[in-house]
Amino acid sequence: MILCFYVLEHVEDDRKAMKELFRVLKPGGWAILQVPIFQDRAATFEDPSIISPEERESVFGKKDHVRIYGLDFKDRLECSGFKVFVDNYVSTLNPEVVKRCGLDPTEKIFFCTKTI
Repeated sequence: MILCFYVLEHVEDDRKAMKELFRVLKPGGWAILQVPIFQDRAATFEDPSIISPEERESVFGKKDHVRIYGLDFKDRLECSGFKVFVDNYVSTLNPEVVKRCGLDPTEKIFFCTKTI
């Protein structure tokens, strides 16, 4: 099992990191990989020439982020070898629970498996 919450947006070569996560996962194993996803972006945006913390904060929203993930995050995981199930679990909860727990109603769970 691998749990990786809000890490990949900080990693210079996230595709290499995803492939490494896939490699170390035992066949039949599973992972939940979460990143901030901008629902209005079809594709992930990254620009390795943006290196200063001030510029990163201006472009990516945080001084230590190196990309803005779009709706293609699932595709990026699948390119690394994972079988990916996207679960919109928060939408099944009572709105009062969502508010009380401070959950993002648009956030989805990316449940990834390594088939045997």
